[in-house]
Amino acid sequence: MNRCEDGGNGGNTSMSEVDQHHQLPLDKTPTTIPLPAGTGRAQGRLSFSASAKAKQWSRRIVDHRILRRNSLPPSNDGRHIPLNPVRDGPLLDERRGSPYISNSIRTSRYTLYDFFPKQLFFQFTRLANFYFLCVGIPQTIPGISTTGNYTTILPLLFFVLLTIAKEGYDDWRRHRLDKVENAKLATVLRGATGSRSSSGWSACFKAAFAKSTRVSQVCETGRDNEFGLRWHTVEWRHLEVGDVIKLSRDEDVPADIVLLHADGEEGLAYIETMALDGETNLKSRQVSTALKGCDTFEGICTSGAEFVVEDPNPDLYRFDGRVTVDGETLPLTPNEVVYRGCTIRNTTTVFGMVINTGEETKIRRNANRHPSAKKPALERMANMIVIALVFYLIAVVAGCSGGYAIWQRTYERAAWYLADVPVPYSHIIMGYAIQFNNVIPLALYVSLEIIKICQMLMLNSDIEMYDAVSDTAARCNTNTILENLGQVGYLFSDKTGTLTENVMRFRKMSVAGTAWLHDMNLAQDGSSHVELPKGGGPTALTVDVEHGAPSPISTRHPRLLLSSATSTDRSPGRRSSSQWRSTGRPDHVQPDLTTADLLEYLRLRPNSAFSRRATQYLLAMALCHTCLPEVKDGNIDFQAASPDELALVRAAHDLGFLVIQRTKQAVTLRISLGDGHETRTYQILDVIEFSSKRKRMSIIVRCPDGRIWLITKGADSVILPRLRMTDLASQKAKELRESLEFEHQLLRMSEAREPRNSFGGRPSLTIRRSLALAQQGPVDANSSGRRPRLSRSKSFDIGRLVALSHIQPRNVLNARTASLDIFRSENSDRAPAEAAVPSKFTFLEDPTLSDDAAIFSRCFRQIDDFATEGLRTLLFAHKFLSEQEYSAWKELYHDAETSLVDRQDRIEAVGDMVEQSLDLIGASGIEDQLQPGVAETIDRLRRANIKIWMLTGDKRETAINIAHSARICRPGSDIFVLDAAKGDLQGQILTIMEDLQLQAETNTSHVPGHTVIVIDGHTLAALEHPDAAAARFSFYRLILTIDSVICCRASPAQKALLVHAVRDASTTTSQSHPGRHHHHNHHHPLLRLFTPSPRGPLTLAIGDGANDLAMLAAADVGVGISGREGLQAARVADYAVAQFRFLARLLLVHGRWNYARTARFVLATFWKEMLFYLPTALYQGSVGYTGTSLYESWSLTVFNTLFTSLCVIVPGVWEQELAAETLLAVPELYVFGQRDRGLNVRKYFAWMFGAAAEGVLVWFLCWALYGGVSPVRDGGLYAMGNLVFSVNVAWINLKLLLLDTHYKTDMIIGSFVITVGGWWVWQAFLAGVYAPGVWPYAVRDGFFSSFGPDPAWWMALVGVLGLLICIELAYKSVKRSLVVAGLWRLGRKWLKWSTWKRAFWSMSGTAGNVWIEEGPKGSLEEWDVELWQVMEQDPAIRDTLRQMSKLGCEGEGESAEVACDGFGSISRVYVVRRTGV
Repeated sequence: MNRCEDGGNGGNTSMSEVDQHHQLPLDKTPTTIPLPAGTGRAQGRLSFSASAKAKQWSRRIVDHRILRRNSLPPSNDGRHIPLNPVRDGPLLDERRGSPYISNSIRTSRYTLYDFFPKQLFFQFTRLANFYFLCVGIPQTIPGISTTGNYTTILPLLFFVLLTIAKEGYDDWRRHRLDKVENAKLATVLRGATGSRSSSGWSACFKAAFAKSTRVSQVCETGRDNEFGLRWHTVEWRHLEVGDVIKLSRDEDVPADIVLLHADGEEGLAYIETMALDGETNLKSRQVSTALKGCDTFEGICTSGAEFVVEDPNPDLYRFDGRVTVDGETLPLTPNEVVYRGCTIRNTTTVFGMVINTGEETKIRRNANRHPSAKKPALERMANMIVIALVFYLIAVVAGCSGGYAIWQRTYERAAWYLADVPVPYSHIIMGYAIQFNNVIPLALYVSLEIIKICQMLMLNSDIEMYDAVSDTAARCNTNTILENLGQVGYLFSDKTGTLTENVMRFRKMSVAGTAWLHDMNLAQDGSSHVELPKGGGPTALTVDVEHGAPSPISTRHPRLLLSSATSTDRSPGRRSSSQWRSTGRPDHVQPDLTTADLLEYLRLRPNSAFSRRATQYLLAMALCHTCLPEVKDGNIDFQAASPDELALVRAAHDLGFLVIQRTKQAVTLRISLGDGHETRTYQILDVIEFSSKRKRMSIIVRCPDGRIWLITKGADSVILPRLRMTDLASQKAKELRESLEFEHQLLRMSEAREPRNSFGGRPSLTIRRSLALAQQGPVDANSSGRRPRLSRSKSFDIGRLVALSHIQPRNVLNARTASLDIFRSENSDRAPAEAAVPSKFTFLEDPTLSDDAAIFSRCFRQIDDFATEGLRTLLFAHKFLSEQEYSAWKELYHDAETSLVDRQDRIEAVGDMVEQSLDLIGASGIEDQLQPGVAETIDRLRRANIKIWMLTGDKRETAINIAHSARICRPGSDIFVLDAAKGDLQGQILTIMEDLQLQAETNTSHVPGHTVIVIDGHTLAALEHPDAAAARFSFYRLILTIDSVICCRASPAQKALLVHAVRDASTTTSQSHPGRHHHHNHHHPLLRLFTPSPRGPLTLAIGDGANDLAMLAAADVGVGISGREGLQAARVADYAVAQFRFLARLLLVHGRWNYARTARFVLATFWKEMLFYLPTALYQGSVGYTGTSLYESWSLTVFNTLFTSLCVIVPGVWEQELAAETLLAVPELYVFGQRDRGLNVRKYFAWMFGAAAEGVLVWFLCWALYGGVSPVRDGGLYAMGNLVFSVNVAWINLKLLLLDTHYKTDMIIGSFVITVGGWWVWQAFLAGVYAPGVWPYAVRDGFFSSFGPDPAWWMALVGVLGLLICIELAYKSVKRSLVVAGLWRLGRKWLKWSTWKRAFWSMSGTAGNVWIEEGPKGSLEEWDVELWQVMEQDPAIRDTLRQMSKLGCEGEGESAEVACDGFGSISRVYVVRRTGV
């Protein structure tokens, strides 16, 4: 096909002229070949030869399907898409040589044709399965196996097929969800039939089998049109590139589209991108000026527009393209494009043309589209155990085979009856390998699957993780990684919908240096509906907000009167500020006065200087925004582009300034400050909109008196340099920074003196485990010996610092309250006509409220307080413009608005010209409301040694504020910002490292401070550049030592990249430097950089939107929240919860339980196999190493199934080493899984050593006691083997179910009775069903007539079991005593005499404290489980733990203080109860 023929068909007009005029050749070569009418680029792309079809299908089958080569070469000049809804077939993708891909998406991992091959490969890459396959295949050869031919291969195939079926079911559920997504309906513009015609057998096949979902509808004009087009409803998956679709308000965008038409002013459409990038603000998109006529069928069909857009890529913040109409080419930017995942807001109708579909859309390009199956972290250790047991098996086989060789030379050759029947060595070796192959039991994996299914069901049924509001319970979607929940070291959290409710509340305001708490909306339901008043009311006077002159108003404002009554009738003993506490700083004292008090003062003193400033502030809030009021059923409902603006407008309404109408030309307010209201209209002259670069918004209005008023709101960093007295403001800001830095250092020193756990966090309890407390006598709960309650960390009050007197501003106000810490002058003037004001308002009469220097100092201090409380701060400033000044500026602004070159830059530059020499009005603090329990949950997770990162698409300031509110940042945190815009990233990183190193060297308390790094998506992209390899390496090494990271403006792909990088970096560092977790130090984390754990900590990602899917798939554990952004994350993630607060129970309780259960299950399984098979190996010496089994074959076959399955499965499901209340109250116990304490090499060899010792003891005791002490009735092989078998069955169940299980329930006791009782039933069954005859095993009637009635057999059984029980109980008793005494963890130090001597002195109470001598090892996370189990048995301690699990020391109020204080005496209560002293 000639590329010059690839023209565009704009409609049904003369195509020869249109093509010559409009087409944009890919090779930039002028078109010289004439084109016939009715043809063009669209038709040219639809025709291709048979050879091209053959190449296309061979490439698709071989490369894409078999070899999975999905990468495509870039196109020469982007993809060319004509605007032609009347075309007959699909457009072709020149990169593929075939039509563009469909709009269907796939989050499932497999397809119908690749599921089984991929699963087989995945299953047999697991080391254990591969081992059993290697053993099972030779076992099927007749004459080699002594235990049957199919005892391994058949169970293996059954288990593998069962696992594959379970995985297939999980993926089938994902496929169903994909089907629901792809079956959503969209409105598309097509011909009368609603379908496209295409050629080829594939199209016929699809047409024959595809289910039609299209429903024809008439066009929007209600009549047919000459183009034969109608709107049709089709499923999303049937959309194609080039389709024109229609979207309505609140409708999701089904594909990436270019805007053709929008009903908004000047072609504006408002969209919400929360599901795409996590940003909460509404964004505006505008139709390109070249497409202004595309609002009708005729305009769309005759426009002849030709689009050239970039190839699909994951970049959400850049788009390159162009559109050509009538020979005019205009660029396409992100401002004209809407991506899939967005939602249309505040716009009635939108037309758009599809440019990317399905997996090529931006949101899918950012997703991890086909993630691999996740494996449990314990599998790595299990594989190491399997390898070790393989070597053990080889050693046993080699030893027994060598023993046979020796026996053959010394005995077999001399025995005449064996001379002619030699056994080949190959058969001996293979027979031993098959006989002992169950040392690695297949039952391990079958039982493990059963355990995980039961654990999943228990997690799903946990009532404590059920959210009654949304009627949502916790759900496990992937049960293969349940134990990973107990080993998480990094938590990556989304912000919007995950941490926050995305509900903004105006909370505080600062006017004239005084702070006021806004609590009117605390009891409201958050509705923006406002009832419009009907009828008139009494007339009153109110202040003129511009001049302070009284003006008549009428009509009562019921909402205002209610607020006023509340403020006046409130009890003087209780302030309303007690209703609200900052989640970031719950200890922070709130202002004494509220905005209800402010309204009261404004009514009493409407003409005072402070009243004029306050009303000016309230009016600025009501005017400086872009919110649109909508009247519905007599109510006003606000629509805002930003939740911040919505919060301000609602607060203005609460305070008497209601926006009742807004157009492009004017805004109308209803102002109510007294017993009535008045309506005022302000003419809107210009709006200089907010942008991420400007960080501010301005509005210019003409007041009712004719004056021109400029109001600006924005971040303090951009408002401060634009103030009229900027020098004075900068000086006060500098002084504040100096005082805050000094305060920060004092706060860090104060925190360093607080009790800490070994990783630097504040422990949930402060217990001094000193045995010397036993000498203090009985502990009385009311005695003075009670530990004094520790005060909380508070911001240091600068007013108390003598050392800061040289920088302390004069007459400094207490920034935490609205009242001033100064004495009002007795000679202050008061207008005689003014009514007397209550004493609580006397500070408002102080003349310093008019002092700009004092106002700046107080306001900046209050802004800092707002920020540390997690509030989003804004400054309001203003000035009045003269007519000449405004006219001159307006001319420049008009030129910038109409400019075709750098229009946005010129608008911002001209806007900056007028935003100078402003006067400060005040500041606001807006609360981004957190979900319930978020801050407390993060506190607990931090104490659990989990590093918490927040990855969000919001701007930096918002992210930092939320981090403070959620306690990701603490008041004393060191926050470092990495910004590529500042240049030299490597230098910035090295500077941070030097600062941390200096702090570590100068930190006398040896307690690391809390460090936070803030980075944005642009800086991450710069770090990923090939030229930034050194900076990237330093960055990923640095962040492993940082406590928290805040990543803002991050795309979904960057979130996933960061998770991947942390996983790889932590694992690499861990492998290079083993032993970090086991040798803990108290230096700064940077100094511990080269001593990490042998296994990198696991990562957990949590989010609620489609933009989080890639991050959830990249993490070791993905948790979805059923949030405001939909259920995509909850459906695809490994686990789903309704609220972030449930994450604490999911990890600290279920995570630790499942990890401990699974680790114990693995150890117990290998232990029982070692114990069971060692006697038969020792027995071989008695039978010439010929491979004769000690055990009867039927019993051997069902050993793992009937007699030792419940003893490992039931504890694996129901065991609770510690109560849930203890795990929640003491999050430090979570390090049990992080440090691999449940399953590690040391613990495995300890269990194996115990199994070997017990196995040897069982064999020789049975051999000695049965026949060695007294004569026996049956000295045959079956009697001896049955005795050993019986001892093993009884001991295994007794130890695992009764002696080692801490949480003994009826299920545990019942399992023991069923298993042990079932063994004796099995004995009777075998004795009756075995055929009589000469057998190596005399089973028939043996239990009833030979060894069964023999007392010697039963005495041997009881004697061996009794000895094993005595040894086990003695060991446990000694261990528990040493654990309680704090001496067990001394380990190898017991080999030294000094340790024994010191222990004796400590126990006798004549010497010092072993706990204290051990230093940091006495921290909570180092305490043994046995100690906590002993402590839980004490009722007082148990009650305190239960109280702490519900409240936590982070709670407020008297009950929380009692709980914290109660822990101070736990150790003394415990020692008194245990020692009786």
